[in-house]
Amino acid sequence: MEVLKNEDGMFLKEVNCFDLDLTLNCGQAFRWYKTNEGIWHGIAFGKILEICQTDSGIIFFHVSAEEFNNIWRSYFDLDRDYSNLCESFCADRSLKTAVELFPGIHILRQEPWETLCSFIISQNNNIPRIKGIIKRLCEFFGEPLSANDFSFPGAERISMLSVDDLAPIRAGFRAKYIIDAAQKAAKGEIDLDRLASMPLEHARCELIKIKGVGSKVADCTLLYGCGQTDAFPVDVWVKRVMAELYPNGLPECVKGSQGIAQQYLFHWRRQQ
Repeated sequence: MEVLKNEDGMFLKEVNCFDLDLTLNCGQAFRWYKTNEGIWHGIAFGKILEICQTDSGIIFFHVSAEEFNNIWRSYFDLDRDYSNLCESFCADRSLKTAVELFPGIHILRQEPWETLCSFIISQNNNIPRIKGIIKRLCEFFGEPLSANDFSFPGAERISMLSVDDLAPIRAGFRAKYIIDAAQKAAKGEIDLDRLASMPLEHARCELIKIKGVGSKVADCTLLYGCGQTDAFPVDVWVKRVMAELYPNGLPECVKGSQGIAQQYLFHWRRQQ
């Protein structure tokens, strides 16, 4: 991967095994949309980003080298060797099919609180409705970044609200879980910044202290928000994959990267 500065911002040349559309549209993040011009528009870490992929590389519009290196390089997991990783996955027949059909999915490294809150909202929900609830949460309680863009409200801000205050976002039964998560994070009962360095089981147990958070939401938070690539979220799609293809457990070739393999299997199974 070669990183260059140009008149548009930052340009990534010769990026192997990275598909922007698949990465931003495979169910791991909910604040991205693609414009009619083919540019993805999204917000992360309080920053607005417009980004697109061309035949020659990836353009990060209006981004400085400092912002790219401090935020987006990690966010898009650009320093991991996905080509080598996917080659190892191909030792398993089913994973080989998933990787060959949908090459280029990267695991996003999102802000832990936003990830936790987003996957609490995702419970028993569909993606359009998840996006709508998160959009309203940001519009009502986030900070304005532009005329139409808002930051994701921090745990401290949400911790001062009541379930009734959250009524306008129409989160339903999830509102009380959002409040509990925010209060535990704001009080330091759960240190979200330490989850990335904890052993997986310990980190999962910390998150399950939150009302309404089970192993699936905990593992989504650890995988997509904390970089714990051995976390393995199991939803209805992954449960089917495991029952049909891996009743005796995952193959040895995914050890340490179970979460990344899960994303390929999840997207492949969902598209069948």
